[in-house]
Amino acid sequence: MSVIVRKSMIRSVLFLLGILLFFHFPTSAQSNKAFTFGEELTFEVSYGWLELAEAKLQVAKRAVQEGSRAHYKIDAYGKTKGAATIFGKVNDNWGTHLDTGSLLPSLSYRHIEEGKYRKHEKVYFDQEKKLAKMELYDKENKNLKEVKEFNLPGKVQDLVSGFYYLRTMDLSHLRKGESITITGFFDKEIYNLKLIYEGKEEIDTNLGKQETFVFSPQIPKNKLFRGEYPVKVWVTTDQNKIPVKIKANLFIGSLNIDIAEAKGLRSM
Repeated sequence: MSVIVRKSMIRSVLFLLGILLFFHFPTSAQSNKAFTFGEELTFEVSYGWLELAEAKLQVAKRAVQEGSRAHYKIDAYGKTKGAATIFGKVNDNWGTHLDTGSLLPSLSYRHIEEGKYRKHEKVYFDQEKKLAKMELYDKENKNLKEVKEFNLPGKVQDLVSGFYYLRTMDLSHLRKGESITITGFFDKEIYNLKLIYEGKEEIDTNLGKQETFVFSPQIPKNKLFRGEYPVKVWVTTDQNKIPVKIKANLFIGSLNIDIAEAKGLRSM
């Protein structure tokens, strides 16, 4: 497999972790009983027998303030490990500040380090005015290079916040074969995806046997994934609703993301 393909696979890891994140549900505040401060989820990423990377979802132990409101600070990390670093190191950090009341993001950010490539970006959301302001910084993350504003279709989630919002939702009413419209803002664009509910399945994980909801998101055509529904995501049916497995069918082989460890869960 070529170096370019390997880098594309690794770059896709955090996107796959966030593939459920763009849910555009009714905007009334939800009651969060799924996660809390200090939660940490660690994942192993593999391609066949090759371990490619480690990914982590982490909720800070304390709230951060945006204006007068308290927010969860949530970070998603992805980095290459082992032999995969031969093909170029990846060390990415995507994050969000998620309002503890409305469960809507006020700020999202990306710090991308892939080989010599760097990208540092912040997006500030004004959910009431339906605006997003993007700030792009230089390679050293010191000087502001570009500022753009974007109109939003409504109150939206970002790539990290949306998954945590999803975890607060009641998914028990879903019936096999039902589809859910997904809307979100990412990388200067509004995305509309479709998510198919495949039913429940009990699977073996590093956390033991888990009953899960299974989803198949519709992925736009690209050169990496194979088929119209190349990705499956398994999310626990318990109060925590954590992702324990993601599998993506590639044109050659498959990419697997499996839960390795879970700390600080709200419901143990």
